[in-house]
Amino acid sequence: MVVGLTGGIGSGKTVVAKMFKALDVPVYNSDKEAKRLMKSSKKVRKSIIKLLGKNAYNGKKLNKTYISNSIFTNKDLLKKINSIVHPAVKNHFSAWVKKQNAPYVIQETAIIFENSSEKNYDKIILVVAPKETRLERVVSRDGVSKKKVIERMNNQWDDSIKAKKSDYVIENIHLKDTKSEVIRIHNQLLAE
Repeated sequence: MVVGLTGGIGSGKTVVAKMFKALDVPVYNSDKEAKRLMKSSKKVRKSIIKLLGKNAYNGKKLNKTYISNSIFTNKDLLKKINSIVHPAVKNHFSAWVKKQNAPYVIQETAIIFENSSEKNYDKIILVVAPKETRLERVVSRDGVSKKKVIERMNNQWDDSIKAKKSDYVIENIHLKDTKSEVIRIHNQLLAE
């Protein structure tokens, strides 16, 4: 069974993913793998340079600041970079799934509904938290301005819309409660 784990920026997807990992569930971090593929795949790299120019890379390193500043204020560029990176991640994820030996696997990914990929999952878990909490988490974690975080948030669907399309919703405010929810969902998924 393939389970999608999603949530807006700062919701705590990675925290929830680590809790599932602690229960021996294989977890694929799409964001981390996308960044790795943006560096290691010659095809992806070439396409990004063609789209954003040579400034997208500092030598072999990905220029994350330049890319973020370019795409999060331009929906057209964001769409184009997603059309380069998402197929590469999808192929890598498919190969990864085949190597796993577990009742279910989780793909942690920021956007499932925004790119109409919900059909790729047997179940979807949405992680939510209040907007102010999410803002504080990202400003603290990434050292960016609230304005930058809000720009990113504006590229993601509202939680209320995503919740209607999800099988499970975890409210990630207090870690103890979050962990209880993770265990409850884990047991339900195993039962299926």
